[in-house]
Amino acid sequence: MAELVANCPRCGAKNITFDVEAVNLVRIQYGWHHTFEAFGICRHCSSSTTFVLEEIAQHHDIDLFKRTSPLKITESLNGYFSVRGFISLKDFGTTKPPDHVSERIANVFTEGATCLTVECWNAAGSMFRACVDLATRPLLPTEETPGLNHRIRRDLGLRLPWLFENGRLPNDLREISSCIREDGNDGAHQGTLEKEDAEDLLDFTVALLERLFTEPQRLEIAKKRREDRRSRKE
Repeated sequence: MAELVANCPRCGAKNITFDVEAVNLVRIQYGWHHTFEAFGICRHCSSSTTFVLEEIAQHHDIDLFKRTSPLKITESLNGYFSVRGFISLKDFGTTKPPDHVSERIANVFTEGATCLTVECWNAAGSMFRACVDLATRPLLPTEETPGLNHRIRRDLGLRLPWLFENGRLPNDLREISSCIREDGNDGAHQGTLEKEDAEDLLDFTVALLERLFTEPQRLEIAKKRREDRRSRKE
């Protein structure tokens, strides 16, 4: 039976051996880099965990797992894979970030979506508020502008009304943006958010990011396809 040495998330035992009873191939990258989900039983507490294993190239034939199941490996799987984590509640139904946002915004959004999935409403609200903050700061003019002071630049709850009033955000988002001021500050400072509040913040964040990044980029891609089609006809 294949074996894996890892920390047990169920009983807390460190560097304990797991008997790996089943594996599932999740993806293959670069033609050789295999990622498996491995179902293992802890020898300390006899509880099961599904680990995420990513193949490493050192010291073995990189085509090995095209021919052989990890279950047939008689030595420790740690010589072939790194343990990237384990499947838990955070992997259940997590909302993906809108397309074409920056990596930084996507990472913050994913953290917020994970917090929402595990019912950490205040943390989720704070992360979605951070997404909106990152997305709207670049919309402010860099030069000195009448009516735009340092406090408005710094405070998201004041910045959004200024952006709406000055036509830098679509006006049809104004009504649902109130959750940022009402719910976002509560989550950040008072810890009073509930599920509905966090979901309101999620909805506004998705709508804003799609309007600022996803829709313009999709139009740009469609325009490029049209130009390519026209150039091929010439």
